[in-house]
Amino acid sequence: MTDRLSMVVCEGTFDKAMMPLILGTTAASMGSEVNVFYTFFGTKLLTKGVKPKLPGMMRFFTGMIVGRMKKMGIPDYEGMMNQAMELGVNFYACSTTLGLMGIKEGDLRPGVKVLGAAAFLKMAQESNVSLFIG
Repeated sequence: MTDRLSMVVCEGTFDKAMMPLILGTTAASMGSEVNVFYTFFGTKLLTKGVKPKLPGMMRFFTGMIVGRMKKMGIPDYEGMMNQAMELGVNFYACSTTLGLMGIKEGDLRPGVKVLGAAAFLKMAQESNVSLFIG
């Protein structure tokens, strides 16, 4: 059986955006199949041109964190998304949430697939590791 990691992301802040990308790229580089399912406020992270920020008053410090990451050789959100896709990480937007949040399929970045919750739960049941980022 292939190692499989499944993650659910339900928030759209910078910290919640980066966690599945760091874990996902690491797992993919180790040979695991990685599936990341975005629902509710996390779905916005899959739209074209999004620039997530830290939550609340911390949002003003997002640039500082991105600068520190750059000094350490860690790509920003866009760079991490591109790296994850190049490594074969699968990104899924919840079909029900798209309508709820008013996001159209054409708003999603290229390579993102739309999937229902039941289909993702089947994937998660067949995974070695399932994580909830929220």
